Amino acid sequence: MTSIAFRPAQAADLPAIIALLADDVLGQQREDASSPPNRRYVDAFDSILADPNQLQVVATFDDKVIGTLQLTFIPGLARLGAWRGQIEAVRIAEAHRSSGVGQQMFEWAIAQCKARGCHLVQLTTDKTRPDAHRFYERLGFVASHIGYKMML
Repeated sequence: MTSIAFRPAQAADLPAIIALLADDVLGQQREDASSPPNRRYVDAFDSILADPNQLQVVATFDDKVIGTLQLTFIPGLARLGAWRGQIEAVRIAEAHRSSGVGQQMFEWAIAQCKARGCHLVQLTTDKTRPDAHRFYERLGFVASHIGYKMML
């Protein structure tokens, strides 16, 4: 699969991104893939576009969105003022899983982090996703920390 392209998401991509987010067991419980998109998605997307430290990315094949992730560039004082790249909300269309698209997407995202001067790349993943854990470890990520979340 050589004709995969990666680019910043555009407003027209939003329904496809939402569909990808909703297309798994966890997503079915917390996402709303109805049409037109829920206004909360539109507002969040507009905020991402307006923030120079946020990048919503899509992977396309033959001009069709087949993957997405959100990349956040985080400044910090720790580690001598190191910037971090945070990769979240990674999804690949079911028909393209295990085809190398995810690896290509991560390689692209990590290159973006390096280009922005980040000193590390981090992500979180749900404990119930063992396939994702193995994938991230194959890419070189290390499960070095314990993460906590609080729903508000």
